Amino acid sequence: MKSNQIKDIRETYADKFGFNMPEQPFSKAKKGLSEDVIREISKNKGEPEWMLEYRLKAYEAFTKKPMPEWGADLSHIDFQNIYYYIKPGDVEKRTWDDVPENVKKTFDRLGVPQAEREYLAGVKAQYDSEVVYSSLMGELEEEGVIFLSTDEALKKYPEIFKEYFGKVIPSADNKFSALNSAVWSGGSFVYIP
Repeated sequence: MKSNQIKDIRETYADKFGFNMPEQPFSKAKKGLSEDVIREISKNKGEPEWMLEYRLKAYEAFTKKPMPEWGADLSHIDFQNIYYYIKPGDVEKRTWDDVPENVKKTFDRLGVPQAEREYLAGVKAQYDSEVVYSSLMGELEEEGVIFLSTDEALKKYPEIFKEYFGKVIPSADNKFSALNSAVWSGGSFVYIP
């Protein structure tokens, strides 16, 4: 992507939302897309070997798939000029009071009401590549509902996770599903018995 296009995107974002928060990563993967970057993401996330293999297989599919022709011209995307993993903090927070101030400011500026943050049955807040805040009403937990970040679910419920992960849109479906499967980060896992 041309640098003036990136500048235009940032200016448009600032115009639309009235602010642009600077990056303050706890850690991030090297810029660009390669097998080494895929391995680095998986290692940083402490994933099991099968997930690394899943990512590498998806990356291989990405390298072989052509750019889609069914939409806008995307040939200008420079996949080597992107950070695919940025971790904003060390751990997911369970109370809103523990969430870092810069993340709270972002949600305030986006207009996420305080009541929504505190009283919804289940809330996940993602910032950069990771979930930074999570809550679930006790009544739902008592019924066996599992609502976790994808990272936490992968560690706590690996069998359930492996059974369902990547099944709706297979990683080899198209170039961008392969890319997403190779570098995914963050997201929510919901299991309802």
